[in-house]
Amino acid sequence: MPATDHGPAADPEALRRHPRLFRAVTRRRRPRLRRTDITVTGETSVRRAVRAASLGNAMEWFDFGIYAYLAVTLGRVFFPSGDDTVQLLSSFATFAVAFLVRPLGGMVFGPMGDRLGRKRVLALTMILMAVGTFAIGLIPSYSSIGFWAPVLLVFFRMLQGFSTGGEYGGASTFIAEYAPDRRRGYFGSFLEFGTLAGYVAAAGLVTALTAWLGAGTMEAWGWRVPFLVAGPLGLVGLYLRLRLDETPAFQKLESESAAPAAAPAETSAKGDLAKIFRQQWPALILCVALVGAYNIADYMLLSYMPTYLSDELGYGETHGLLILLLVMVALMLVVSRVGRLSDRLGRKPVLMAGMLGFLLLSLPAFLLIGQGGVPAVTAGMLMLGLSLVCLLGTMSAALPALFPTEVRYGSLAVGYNLSASLFGGTTPLVITALIGATGSSLMPAYYAMGAALVGVIAVTCMKETARRPLSGSPPSVTTPEEATELVLSQTPEPRF
Repeated sequence: MPATDHGPAADPEALRRHPRLFRAVTRRRRPRLRRTDITVTGETSVRRAVRAASLGNAMEWFDFGIYAYLAVTLGRVFFPSGDDTVQLLSSFATFAVAFLVRPLGGMVFGPMGDRLGRKRVLALTMILMAVGTFAIGLIPSYSSIGFWAPVLLVFFRMLQGFSTGGEYGGASTFIAEYAPDRRRGYFGSFLEFGTLAGYVAAAGLVTALTAWLGAGTMEAWGWRVPFLVAGPLGLVGLYLRLRLDETPAFQKLESESAAPAAAPAETSAKGDLAKIFRQQWPALILCVALVGAYNIADYMLLSYMPTYLSDELGYGETHGLLILLLVMVALMLVVSRVGRLSDRLGRKPVLMAGMLGFLLLSLPAFLLIGQGGVPAVTAGMLMLGLSLVCLLGTMSAALPALFPTEVRYGSLAVGYNLSASLFGGTTPLVITALIGATGSSLMPAYYAMGAALVGVIAVTCMKETARRPLSGSPPSVTTPEEATELVLSQTPEPRF
């Protein structure tokens, strides 16, 4: 019987007193999903996009990781001093310089990716990273040109950091917008698989060269080899990225903005940035907190740990890198399974497990590492690694879902790189300084625990996004059958 103006359907309070009628009317007012509203991206297309983005990301982080694993050698080549701690601090300060310009890169490349497309900007960041890394391999040492050697090193590190400012936000956005809603965690985890693969390749090459050439030859010229390898690798990554199609979500957004009735799009990065900070500030704060906790844990284990093992515990540089290589290979074997788990259980439970792992296990892990011996060191690093892999396998799917499509690249690039600049790249420098000031070799554990506490609060505040469409994007599936199933799964509109 149709509802009249005096019936419960016309009165919100009356509706609330009739729960079944309230649910029916609410469903009736919600627009029904049509088959044409659903994005169908074939499995082959998704895998090709994920493979190219992940391989490109691996090459970028190979370039970036080389410096971390050669920090001690580069300190001697570019910062001569009688004090080993001063040399190391100078080298890590140069490492941190790249992170200081990352927010600038994010503010330039992020809005550019929202205007011009994800594919073009990712190709550009690949070119800049390869040029910066290759150029570092050509810089003369301090003994040859004096003051200009560290100046040139800082300049090309800044170029690396500037290009990296557009990398993670773009690559994670690219994969998230290609992946189907039900498997975004699984496909997103391959981005971090690429990150680990880049670090493994960098650490493996440095370890092999050090073992083969010896410390003296590495300091003389061997350190240049990993940097020079970046040139041809960059060309391969560029080729892979240029062959990709633009993401379906961006293509849909572009077609809508190109309609005759659409208002002219803003063309300045300033306008886009103003919109991001004005409208997305709650999500930006959440992004900064999540990324800060994640980056401190990530850089402490994957970048700083070899230096910690050699400087604080007296291990040889090659010995520490070999143990770290073992841990990273173990993480690579399970990271995609963690991504799949986040699709089933949700992003929040898996992220919370990782944060609580660092909060509760960092101190026991470093006490184990401090005992020395390969079994104890490996066990301690695996404790940290299993906590980290919960973040690695989930974060690349969770972060893009914080922002709507029209500002996703820019918002994620700004939030991620601002946090990485403040907390990630400074981690080796801060930990080295804290150990020097306090004399305690447990300072890395306390620093990680503080970061994890912030991460626990951030995960508690975030919304669950697993198996749901990205904000501002239509539902995404991999087959027409899934699209039909999704349409049929809707409750038919009730008739009154």
